[in-house]
This record gives sequence, C-alpha cells and structure tokens, in this order.
Amino acid sequence: MDTMKRPPSVPQQIAIGAHPKLAEAFELGEQIAAYLEARRLAALTGPLPSEKLRQAVREGGCDLLIALGGDGTMLRAGHLAGPHGVPILGINLGRFGFLTEVQRDHWQSTLDQVLQGRYWLEERMMLRAEHLRQGESRGHWEIVNEAVVGRGGIVRPVRLTAEVDDHYLTTYVADALIVATPTGSTAYALAAGGPILPPELRNILLVPVAPHLSVDRAIVLHEGSWVRVTVRSDHQASLTIDGGPSIPLLDGDQVLVKASENRVHFVRLQEPDYFYRNLTSRMNRNPSLGEAK
Repeated sequence: MDTMKRPPSVPQQIAIGAHPKLAEAFELGEQIAAYLEARRLAALTGPLPSEKLRQAVREGGCDLLIALGGDGTMLRAGHLAGPHGVPILGINLGRFGFLTEVQRDHWQSTLDQVLQGRYWLEERMMLRAEHLRQGESRGHWEIVNEAVVGRGGIVRPVRLTAEVDDHYLTTYVADALIVATPTGSTAYALAAGGPILPPELRNILLVPVAPHLSVDRAIVLHEGSWVRVTVRSDHQASLTIDGGPSIPLLDGDQVLVKASENRVHFVRLQEPDYFYRNLTSRMNRNPSLGEAK
C-alpha cells in the first residue's frame, strides 16, 4: 500500500507546538519562528496543546504543525492535527523518536527542504474509541497509538470479553487488553510482546497484558474489522487512551473501537523504506531507562 497519499505543497502558515515542560522546546520554537518570519512566512508558537494552537488548526490557520519533543509530543500533535488533515513534522528532543523525523541539530536543513516541497506525506491509521454504559455514550476519542482496557488501582486481573464484528472472540483474564493501531505496535503493544506492524497497514492489533489461563497471543484483525470490549469485573477497571489519564470503568461497561475516518499525516524526507532501516537501530537502544518525553 502506498503511504504517499497526498502530493506535497509548500506550507505558508506554520504552527509550532512545544512540549509544555521542556524549556529547550520553547527556545527552539522561537528560533524556528524567527527563521520562518525572516522568510515572510506566518509562524505561530505555543505549548502543545494550547487553545491558541487548537484554534489555528481548527479554523484552517495553519497548513503545517511542527512538533518539538518526543513521541509523546507527536501523539498530542496527532490528536490535534489528525482530525483536521494538517501534516506534522516532528523534531526529536526526546530519547526514542519512533515517530519524529529529524534530530534537533538538523532542523534548519530539514525545514529548507520542506519549504521547497521536497518531502512526502506518510498517512497512518487512527482509531475511534467510544465508552458505553448501559447503551449510552460516556465519551469518545481519536487514537494514534492505542486504547487500553485494564485493571484500576487494585492489583488484580480483570475479565474482559472481546467481540469482533459482533461475534464473540474470547474472554481475557488479564491485567489489560491493548487495542492498537500499526503505529501503536511499536509502543505499549511491543512491550507486551506484540508483533511490529508496518505503519501503512489499516489493521487493528489486540494484545493481552499478563493473561492468566486465557488466550495469550496477539491477534491482528482483518482490515475494516472492529472490536467491542466488555468489562466483567467486581472491582476497579479503567480505560486509557494513548497513555493519557485513566477513565474509570464499571462492570458491564463497553469500549467500542473501530477505524477512524481521520488519518494522521507525518512529513517524511527519508526514503519510504525508512521504517525498517530505523527499526533495528532503535530496538538496539533502551531509552526508556530515562524519563520519556
């Protein structure tokens, strides 16, 4: 499947989103803004996310979002820009950078290429999750990496019934069940023993975490399939979206996950086979020993 879905255009209005807790991200954001303004391009800077940036993206006030941070920053950028079709260029200030495109020291040469239209857009699947309680919606979210249905503060496994396309699949007794995109296959799902999926796929990945006497293998669903997870537990359970705050779940609550109509677009300058070339170098390091950005 060709990931270069949209022909590149030269951006004219650029938003710069900085990791909210990194002073170096704000400093770099100001440098980039000055560089763009010297070339008579509109530049808007702020923490990611911020209402100023949200408004610019929602109202068509930018045609490129530069994200300054690590993979966590790229997730926040994806939540903001994906539903509005705004491409994201990631400049890595973190320790891993599976999703970012360029290291800090190379931002200027990279940006020069982007401003000349010498890049391509990689399209990645997003998911949509909805929390249902007694048939009523309690909230919905757009997802870049994964939705995790699992235990709460009590260290006890939960029983989770999984249905695919309205057909019973299995019941997990586990710490959690990860419902991931191919992008998320290199995140929590990888740590839980799941397979690595090429980023251009549009399949949902199911990975149980610490399953007890239940299905212990990851499952890749057919493209277009959806999954419903029902909580069967008399103690705490929770839903987490892309590593965000936990959402409490009750016995009988359901989480419905399917492919979103939205997609996230990442600016790429490397050759399309970059994913495999970069994979081994990243897997041979363990940046998780330090604090993630």
